[in-house]
Amino acid sequence: MSKKEKLIIGSRSSDLAMWQAKFVKKELEKAHKNLTVEIKEIKTKGDKILDVALSKIGDKGLFTKELEIMLLDGEIDIAVHSLKDLQTEIPKGLKLAAVTKRHEVEDVLIARKKGMTIEKLPVGCKVGTGSLRRRSQLKHLRPDIQVEELRGNVPTRIKKFLESDWEAIILARAGVERLKLKKHISSFISTDEMLPAVGQGALGIEIRNDNKFAEKMVKVLHDENTYCCALAERALLKTLEGGCQVPIGAHAVVKPGGLFLDGMVGSLDGTITFRKKIKGKKSDAEKIGKQLAKDLKKAGAKEVLDEIYKSARSK
Repeated sequence: MSKKEKLIIGSRSSDLAMWQAKFVKKELEKAHKNLTVEIKEIKTKGDKILDVALSKIGDKGLFTKELEIMLLDGEIDIAVHSLKDLQTEIPKGLKLAAVTKRHEVEDVLIARKKGMTIEKLPVGCKVGTGSLRRRSQLKHLRPDIQVEELRGNVPTRIKKFLESDWEAIILARAGVERLKLKKHISSFISTDEMLPAVGQGALGIEIRNDNKFAEKMVKVLHDENTYCCALAERALLKTLEGGCQVPIGAHAVVKPGGLFLDGMVGSLDGTITFRKKIKGKKSDAEKIGKQLAKDLKKAGAKEVLDEIYKSARSK
């Protein structure tokens, strides 16, 4: 009998991160009968600082840096991330080895009543979100709504909402459904109304460049269509130099006619929104993302971005 091989996954300790790590462990062990997978938990900077808005902490590797250090040090073989948390510039010595098949990408409204939508929310009510992208798009749709700062993992956010005087909160559908909390969803917010975060709904598997064994093992998790969509969205974000401090949304889909990318840049208060679409060949995913970023800048998004960066630097 051949010797058992072993891989160590590094993961954040939140409920959703652990669901993701356990999902990857299960898929790897199912595909490779001779493989044992262990999970090592770690708290990242983003997990420790919960009383400050994400946009104010500075977003370079907020939920990933500690895991990446462990990867480089050889303490873990694989880091499992929500792809939307993984910065577009991957540190030297590491690489994105696999992107999993995407869950549904929409955001969801969790409100006091089933069937409640953004349109039907009471005038001037309070809605919680920690995302500038959601804030901007929500204020664009409903300028009367008061947006409240909301941080923490998915169950914590739902608990906070239930104990508050807020009318609703907005979360990613993928996280809510993966944690079997679907009963709280009042309505799905279509991507026509609100574009998701770059990479939302997919998992990114990061490894060391030289770890050929890990690379070979994680190939079974890779979904090429999701990867191409992620490439286009991440190229858009990188070209716009965006992160947690900027309201940027994007959604790419692969259809028989090619790769279709929809992107938006908004002002913090939602008064200004630039949104454009582009299509091209799946094989040109990165080029498509870069081009849409240029189109958005040309349309006027550059001035909005410059203003946001200027105000962030002066704080």
